Amino acid sequence: MPSRRTRSGTAPSPGTTRARWYHPLSQHNYRLFLAMQLAGSLGVWMQRLAQDWLVLQLTGSPAAVGAAVALQFLPMLVVGPLAGLVVDLFPKRRIMMVCQSVIVLLGLGLAAWAASGTLTVWVVYGSCIALGVTAAVDQPTRQVFVNEVVGDAALRPAIGLNNALSQLGAMAGPALGGIVIAQAGPAAAFALNALIGVVVLGLIAGIRLHELHPGAPAERGRGQVLAGFRYVRERPRLLLLIVLAGLLGAFGMNGPVVLAAFAERVWHNGVEGFGLFNTVSALGALAGALLAARLGSMGRKGIVAAAALFGLSQLVAALMPTLVLFVAMLLVVGVMTLLFLTSAATAVQLEAGPAIRGRVMALYLPLLLGGHACGGLLAGWLTEQFGVRAGLVVTGCLGMLSAVVIGFLLWRHGRRTRPPVATTGP
Repeated sequence: MPSRRTRSGTAPSPGTTRARWYHPLSQHNYRLFLAMQLAGSLGVWMQRLAQDWLVLQLTGSPAAVGAAVALQFLPMLVVGPLAGLVVDLFPKRRIMMVCQSVIVLLGLGLAAWAASGTLTVWVVYGSCIALGVTAAVDQPTRQVFVNEVVGDAALRPAIGLNNALSQLGAMAGPALGGIVIAQAGPAAAFALNALIGVVVLGLIAGIRLHELHPGAPAERGRGQVLAGFRYVRERPRLLLLIVLAGLLGAFGMNGPVVLAAFAERVWHNGVEGFGLFNTVSALGALAGALLAARLGSMGRKGIVAAAALFGLSQLVAALMPTLVLFVAMLLVVGVMTLLFLTSAATAVQLEAGPAIRGRVMALYLPLLLGGHACGGLLAGWLTEQFGVRAGLVVTGCLGMLSAVVIGFLLWRHGRRTRPPVATTGP
């Protein structure tokens, strides 16, 4: 019987479960990278949650929270294409070190200012912008760096696990932030993010440079910033997946606004309820991450189906008549969120060529998170104009409609490009 363990540097068969899990996790650098990805994502999203809650406390307005969400993600739309070229041109480990250092300084500054009792909403807005600009460079760098960590042999399972852990951190971070804010206040949440950032810097420093697999650098030139746009435009299926992510970001990724409003105005359980809702969503996200990693590649039909179910789960959650049923549906929402985000990000990243992957992800992530920013404004406005439940019903329906429209366009494009069936004469 052949040995289960392969020699170092030899990839197991790609069709086996063993290949999906064992090969990337056997590498020292990849284990550090996964820990860095989870911790970094968790810390940043905790800070975002603390900023959103602080704005709500300072202003009492869900629309102001929507503005804070927008300021955190709109910078990605502005600097995203340039950030993608930076990712493709410069050493990614060095970029991550610089970005993480900025995140640590932001956390320390906000912690000190909040503890002094003189923090104003305009200071928080300024921090939102600074964090958004930093994330516009940091996030595509992390997404692409996985290629250098594992090499081509284990790229597919490594990207899947990376995206799952990244999105899990995005769900667990607000849950942890809600608990910390409830127990010790926003200043403690900012300080904890700074501490996590220091840990992430240590993990990045621990990556062994001689074990990396650097790819060919991107070409330099004035036209290279727009190369990502041209690459995506010439591939309609890739473009439609990116657009779907942007639409779902706008109509579905509005948790900070919606959950804060449900805690304050529907269930009247304040910050404790806010923390509970985020915790339950994070548990659902964990289940969704494990399910996405287990399923592997879902294909375009599976991604569209996950998007539709994501919108449906939000709609059902909005209509729940009791707190217990609402919390149960948040678990489902968390599962569907991670299932869609992980499968979509993995498909987009694998369809992009290595030399341009940074610029493609710098289009995908800004559109996803820029949609999140617009969705925060939309959710805040709908909540104030029509009520909390009505706002979530509308965004859930829009999410399902987006999935239907993109699914139809993908189907029509597939019919156009399908080669004609050869026929034989009598």
